[in-house]
Amino acid sequence: MSAYFHIPYALPTAFLAIALLLKLPTIMRAWRDPNVKATTLLLCFATAVLVVITPVNIERLNQWTGVPNIASPWAYSFLTAFGATALTMIMRWREEPSAGRHRRMRLIYWIYTGIIVMLWVTFLLARVPEPRIYDLDTYYASTPWMSEHILLYLGAHMATSLVATYMLIKWFPEVENRWLRSGVVFLQLGFASGLVFDVVKLIAIGARWSGRDWDVLSTNIAPPFALLSGILVAMGFIVPQAGPLQQKWVRDRREYWRLRSLWRAVREVTPSSAPARFGLWMPLDLRLVQRQQRIHDALRVLVPYFDQDLYQRAHQAAPSGYTEEKARDVARAVTVRAAIDAHRRGVPRPETLTDRQLEFGTDIHEHIDTIAQVLHHPRLVDGIRQRVAGTESADTHAS
Repeated sequence: MSAYFHIPYALPTAFLAIALLLKLPTIMRAWRDPNVKATTLLLCFATAVLVVITPVNIERLNQWTGVPNIASPWAYSFLTAFGATALTMIMRWREEPSAGRHRRMRLIYWIYTGIIVMLWVTFLLARVPEPRIYDLDTYYASTPWMSEHILLYLGAHMATSLVATYMLIKWFPEVENRWLRSGVVFLQLGFASGLVFDVVKLIAIGARWSGRDWDVLSTNIAPPFALLSGILVAMGFIVPQAGPLQQKWVRDRREYWRLRSLWRAVREVTPSSAPARFGLWMPLDLRLVQRQQRIHDALRVLVPYFDQDLYQRAHQAAPSGYTEEKARDVARAVTVRAAIDAHRRGVPRPETLTDRQLEFGTDIHEHIDTIAQVLHHPRLVDGIRQRVAGTESADTHAS
């Protein structure tokens, strides 16, 4: 086979490996979480299956170990472990923690462990001297112990797909969370593809038993369904966990950049406490908290410089097409900009603050998002400041 033939194996393998790599931070932070452990094992088993069944790796295993077809028990063992983990993951999602659920999950692990042991026993008892890269299942379909080996992994895989599909169909109407519903759909499609793989393989093996050569079903038709099944099932378990996290990341990223203009405007103001320094590899949510804290620290310093008369005039000077709240945001942004300039010029600050000033400062703190949005348009802010500038006190600090 050409190298082009191996590309369909390489793409899903790379996809799963990348998914596992992207989850490493979560795995490291929350390794004790049973769902995180199960998802990690699921991705590891799915990736291992695809790595082992790649034709070039089958050939390498044969050469490295000196044992013909040794990839077979390895691949089928990983596939069986993948099935056990998938079933228990569905049970974790469907059912609340209970002694009964724990017993059923433990039973699944024991059954599938027994299947994996039998896969190795049947392979070791079988006589398979001829290395077969693409047609192992059909070539050895009638070989003692190897036929049992093949039927054992197909039977386990088919049972997994049928049980999982039944549980998912029964559970789907109860699922309300949109990310979880998407995951269930991926799982249903994945296990359905797995069933197609099993049926096509069994038809090809049955044809061998009856003396016909339908090996093309096993070598060309079945593998794409196996690859598709692995990807869809893995996505089914990844999406419900990664979806909300990705959504939060996008929201935090948007907020982080939205605050950039205000952060840049106030960063020259001496904060009340030295900010923590985070590297580029620190989680985005921590960097967002740092930016928010830096802004709030600076605004606390600027409270004495907030000119409420300037705020009122800027509010009245806001463009006529703006809503009331938008006009207030523009006025707040103008007031903050003026306070920063007053602080930079070293204008004396009052010794004490009135309740009205403190209340106004609280209002500014509560609207940093919208103030930052207005500061993205410096021409608007500067234009309104020039229009409303009346007296020197309006440009310095609150009276």
